[in-house]
This record gives sequence, structure tokens and C-alpha cells, in this order.
Amino acid sequence: MSITITSSFDSMDQMKNTREDLIGTGIPQELIFLDEANLLIKVMSPLETESEIEEILNRHHAKATRVSMH
Repeated sequence: MSITITSSFDSMDQMKNTREDLIGTGIPQELIFLDEANLLIKVMSPLETESEIEEILNRHHAKATRVSMH
């Protein structure tokens, strides 16, 4: 099963730093989507990596996080 984790941020700098941190931990960049207009990051991943991704998002002060399973 895979998931999409969507988080909102206050600034573009937060989003870029979060993206770099996600890539640095091994998340392929093609699975990370930045919605610059709405200050959102969407990360597609297996269910098993959800807690690690959420930890990174929280470290960068994500305002709200939503998880969708598919």
C-alpha cells in the first residue's frame, strides 16, 4: 500500500529546506512535489516510511499534515 503525505508551510524557504532534507534521507526527488502557489509539499511513499517522512516534515515546522492512502 502506498500513501501521499501533504503538508502546508508558511514559506517557500521552509519548503525548499524540507525537500532537500527528504532527498537527503533517500526519498527520490521524483516522488516529492512542491505546490509553490499554495505552499504545499506532497510526498508519495510506501506506508512503511510514513513516520520518517512525518518526522522530517515536523522538523521543518509543517503547519498541517494530511495522509491519503491509495
